[in-house]
Order: sequence, then C-alpha cells, then structure tokens
Amino acid sequence: MSTDFTLHAKGREDTGKGASRRLRRLAGEIPGIVYGGKKDPAKLTLLHKDVAKALENEAFYSHIVSLDIDGSSEDVILKDVQRHPAKKIILHLDFLRVNKSTKLQTRVPLHFTNEDICVGVKTDGGIIAHTMTDLEIFCLPKNLPEFIEVDMADIELGQSLHISDIKLPNGVESVALSHGPDHDLSVVTINKPKAVVIEDTAPEAPANDADDADNTDDADTSEDVGEE
Repeated sequence: MSTDFTLHAKGREDTGKGASRRLRRLAGEIPGIVYGGKKDPAKLTLLHKDVAKALENEAFYSHIVSLDIDGSSEDVILKDVQRHPAKKIILHLDFLRVNKSTKLQTRVPLHFTNEDICVGVKTDGGIIAHTMTDLEIFCLPKNLPEFIEVDMADIELGQSLHISDIKLPNGVESVALSHGPDHDLSVVTINKPKAVVIEDTAPEAPANDADDADNTDDADTSEDVGEE
C-alpha cells in the first residue's frame, strides 16, 4: 500500500460555522473530519495552503494519503471536498480511514486515450461525447489505481463504450456492475455530426431588360415631342 502524499493536521474541539470561519480567517486553516474503521470520527484542522497544493495534483483524489494528526499517522483517502461557490477557498475536507486488508469504495478518474486517432472521429468525422469522467470502484488499498484508461482508437461512428467494455486493473471491480447488467451504463459515445443548414443567399434576379428598354423608349419619345 503506497502513501505518496502526506498531510499534517491538528485535532480540534471547536465546532460550528463560527469556529470554522475563525479558523479560515485568522489562522489560514480549514476544518476537516476523518472517520471509518474501528475508531470514532475525529475532527481536525489543516493548513489551507498545504491542502490547496495537494488538490492541484489529480492523483491526490485517488491515492492513499498519510494523515499525520498531532504526530499520529493514519492511512486515509479523500472522500469529499467542499469549496466556496465563488472564491478559491476550500471550506471542509472529509477523509476515510483505510485498512490494508479491507476493500474500500471510492471513485477514480477515467483517462481517455487515442481520441485523436479514433476511427469514428478521424475517418467519419464523428464527435466524442463523454457521459462519465470517473468510475466508482471496489478494491483493496494496495490495488487502488491512480486512474483507469479507456482506449478510444477502435471506436466507430455511432458506437458507445459501456462500463463492461473497460479493462479494469487486477483486483479492481466496478460498483455499478456489481448491481447487475442493468447498471452497465454508457461511458462514451461517438455521435454523428449535426447536419448544417445552408441558407440560400443568391441575389435577386435583375429587372427585365426588355421592360427597361420599353420604358426608355417611351421617355425618349415624350422628350422629342416636347422639343417640337
């Protein structure tokens, strides 16, 4: 079980919105909680700058994290991040304790490869439509993948890939498929491009030349009569 990330935290007693606001405003810290396993949930605080840096790395969301709380280390995974709706501020973190002998349930990102050479796109001009960007899985902590690859090279126009079409790493199971074939959802589809309607912008036909000629003749005749 690899632990490539380490976060330092402190235990906390204060709870409530007021206490959380004071943490963020005065100390540059954010509240969090760790739960699971045979221990009681524990409230904690972490430095905002450390968390923000860790969250910049996609792997952090699907890796085992070594969480050091007041000098005592626990292996955890990130379960939830609450962010401010308008500002780049992290409001709260949830961590789940993991045990090397117990399967965990979490989500990992999907990485779509070979989209640029996909048959349905390169040959037939199709458009890729992703219906999933991550997948919920079961696995032991040692088998937790950083991401799951979805190869798009041979996908044809009008074809969809489903969860059952994805080659999962050894020891990894799909949560959805564990509920039966009815839960084998679409992951990505190559759609036909929409038809483009071209408006008729041809110029209007010019006035009839014969009519113009007749009118001209009439005008010339009237001018000649006037001169006489």
